[in-house]
Amino acid sequence: MAIPDYQTIMLPLLQFLSDEKEHNIGEAVDSLVDQFKLSADERQELLGSGQQTVIRNRAGWARTYLKKAGLVTSTRRGFFCITERGQAILASKPERIDVKFLEQFPEFVAFRELRHERPDTPPAPVGATGDATPEEALDAAYQRLRLDLEAELLEQVKVTSPAFFERLVVELLVRMGYGGTLRDAGRAVGRSGDGGIDGIIKEDRLGLDAIYIQAKRWDSTVGRPEIQKFAGALQGHRARKGVFITTSSFSGDALDFVSRIDSKIVLIDGVTLAKHMIDHNVGVSIARSYEIKRIDSDYFSEE
Repeated sequence: MAIPDYQTIMLPLLQFLSDEKEHNIGEAVDSLVDQFKLSADERQELLGSGQQTVIRNRAGWARTYLKKAGLVTSTRRGFFCITERGQAILASKPERIDVKFLEQFPEFVAFRELRHERPDTPPAPVGATGDATPEEALDAAYQRLRLDLEAELLEQVKVTSPAFFERLVVELLVRMGYGGTLRDAGRAVGRSGDGGIDGIIKEDRLGLDAIYIQAKRWDSTVGRPEIQKFAGALQGHRARKGVFITTSSFSGDALDFVSRIDSKIVLIDGVTLAKHMIDHNVGVSIARSYEIKRIDSDYFSEE
């Protein structure tokens, strides 16, 4: 079963609170997980930011909306319970509680106006799971921007000269923590030309081990023969580790081959290359940044 959206969660959450006891969000999430029969993977599924689970985020927003409508109230830091209004709503046996349902309460309408929300512009949907929470909408927009950037970045890399691509590979590996300094790595990469080896760099700044590099600025798929040639070159140098980087992709046979040999060869295709470039700020710059802030409950504690 898919993780329910935050509006679908509202009624089950209020029903969970019907015992009139105070609960925290963790207890509410556990109840929702059981009620909707979520799998272990769904229980642990994270938002795009990786900072919070999806079900906890949606339960948190369901609680917030119920609070703003006066159906739930905070009892102490981190705990909440149902109100008399909330009990009265449950007694009326509603089939569903959602944003439209909550608009009957002036406090909720005032809350939405404060947040500049309009009934005719609900949060953006996330796949087929229903309405998104604000964090999910932001994550989804970020992912769309990132995918567009990855595609554009890869196209730029494909039209660079071999020498430029070589420098790009050097800088990326150094940013990722390999090769020592840019100067050291620059001396090592592009100097070998020895049977499938484009360069050799240090695994770390101390040079405790070496990593052999092969970089191909190709459009066609890299097949098993190329990887076998690279693996043979590694054996010729008694090397154990290698990285094969291409702007294209690897065939299924190539991927299967590296999974069955003793040498550790990491295959980096064009899509992965673009992802690493973005993650390590190679060829990209920050156009705009946002900080997501939350209330600091400790600040308002008067104990």
